[in-house]
Amino acid sequence: MPETLKPLKIGTLTIDLPVVLAALAGYTDISYRLVCRGLGAPYCATGAMLDTHLLHHGKLRQLLTQVHPQDHPLAGQLMGREPRVMAAAAAVLAAADYDVIDLNFACPVKKVLARGRGGYLMSHPDIALEIVRAVREAVPDKPVTVKLRRSFRDADRTEDDFWEIARGAFEAGAAAICVHARSVEQKYQGRADWEFLTRVKRAFPDRTVIGSGDVLTAEDALRMIRETGVDGVSAARGAIGNPWFFRQARDVADGRPPRRPTLADQRRLISRHYDLTSEIYGSRFSVKRMRNFAIHYSRLHPHPAQARKAAAAVATERAWREFLDAQYPASGLSD
Repeated sequence: MPETLKPLKIGTLTIDLPVVLAALAGYTDISYRLVCRGLGAPYCATGAMLDTHLLHHGKLRQLLTQVHPQDHPLAGQLMGREPRVMAAAAAVLAAADYDVIDLNFACPVKKVLARGRGGYLMSHPDIALEIVRAVREAVPDKPVTVKLRRSFRDADRTEDDFWEIARGAFEAGAAAICVHARSVEQKYQGRADWEFLTRVKRAFPDRTVIGSGDVLTAEDALRMIRETGVDGVSAARGAIGNPWFFRQARDVADGRPPRRPTLADQRRLISRHYDLTSEIYGSRFSVKRMRNFAIHYSRLHPHPAQARKAAAAVATERAWREFLDAQYPASGLSD
């Protein structure tokens, strides 16, 4: 049966489909975001950017602040630990025409935690809220959102730090929070606690709450909205290697079976993705970047293990062309 989905509101932005592309370092770069946009992604986020990288002029800053005209609305995700530095970096992104500033207090990577960034801040609500207030002051005309996790330690069932950060962030003017329903300590292990998302939305009925965790299919995305009441869903691992995810979500909402891409669809899209990557990063880096994506694309292939093994062996531009012709042959393909 068709479902009526309410638009997702983030500050002054109204996003027609409440299923969006999450920030994933190494994956949600310009080329992949444009691929997803072409298949219905209404809103995207960059991979996490270190605040200090944005304060030094050079090629890295130039690349990080590059915004494509077709890549809107776009959230620039920031990660850091010092309120003053985070505020300055947010101002750089605002000047570069990012639509939203997203603060990452959720990353569970060990080296990130060791440096007092990302998920580390889930156990330090005082610092987290200083950052939110500093960034809001630095970019008063841009919506600021905050990515959180249920808690820092899995054993923390009171989630006191979460509630302090979430309430304080909204009081400081945050436009939305995105909540991954696992602890930082869990990383991506075990099941995400969707019941926690239900409690969060009940606690903030008039605020924008976006859910995250165990959204592996378009059906999962709509089920999360239905079961928890969240205003939107952030698709991460489920959308990597399946940029059709957003079109599929629209299909499911309209009461249609989600369309599965044919091998011809896959070849065309992977070829376009390669061309975009080469155009943006140069042919020298495109093969390595696309090899990682090809491994993820392989899960939609009729013979995923075979395609994954072949993708992992690609090391040169010639090998890439041979891989594409062997696994996604142009001859004999049809829609």
